[in-house]
Amino acid sequence: MKPFTRIVALLAAIQVTTMGSAAVAAEAVYTLGVVPQFEPRRLSEIWQPIIDELKRQTGLRLVLRFSPSIPEFEKEFSRGEFDFAYMNPYHLIVAHRKQGYQPLLRDVGRQLYGIIVVRKESELQSIEELDGKKVAFPAPNALGAALIPRAEFANKFNISVDQVYARSHSSVYLNVILGVVDAGGGVQKTLMQQPPEIREQLRVLYKTTKVSPHPIAAHKRVPEDVQQRVLVAFLNMGRSETGKQQLARIPIKEIGLASLEDYDPLRKMGLESFYVE
Repeated sequence: MKPFTRIVALLAAIQVTTMGSAAVAAEAVYTLGVVPQFEPRRLSEIWQPIIDELKRQTGLRLVLRFSPSIPEFEKEFSRGEFDFAYMNPYHLIVAHRKQGYQPLLRDVGRQLYGIIVVRKESELQSIEELDGKKVAFPAPNALGAALIPRAEFANKFNISVDQVYARSHSSVYLNVILGVVDAGGGVQKTLMQQPPEIREQLRVLYKTTKVSPHPIAAHKRVPEDVQQRVLVAFLNMGRSETGKQQLARIPIKEIGLASLEDYDPLRKMGLESFYVE
């Protein structure tokens, strides 16, 4: 089914939802888990207005669930603790296999790629020079910021680095600036969202292979009509200026429909050898 046709069908399905099922859905509480790219306070500033708008449009009781670290987030979605989740693309592969999560939406206006940053004044000029050096990552399975770079270090450049895990993208960048590590993994959007005094002290040494970005996914237990209402509410946000501004902070440039097929290229990259359970 073409994306436009699917949207029309979803809107029609919502319109014919019975009052009884809407009442049942309104009584249930649905959780939205968010991969902790930033510290909890910043995540709340980004996501709470979005949750408030979703609740207004859908009438659903939605609550945010923040995890203290990416590894803890991975444990939680592996146990199926989130009804909806904003996760990295390889998380989706794992979450679909373990719990039947299905992608609903993603940014269709850009692709995701990882970056390796160094201090602006660093003498390092190539990835090969990182062999044996200390490199910080947010967590082993942060896709663009750690998983793809680690795979490419080994498979593409044949180098080995001393890995340090700093819990968040922001912490990675700070560790690089302070000289605790020689380089760090992140993604372009989180780098651009750093304060100028942080961003201006860093230099991008390398960009990884590009893939489809983070999806918003739903657990298989969530009723279809509830999934549809959340999906359409997100799409509605993408059509208003205020909504676009809110989504851009996630960051989502242009929200659109997602499918499992969008993430098939990840299955061919051999990332399972580097994913840490």
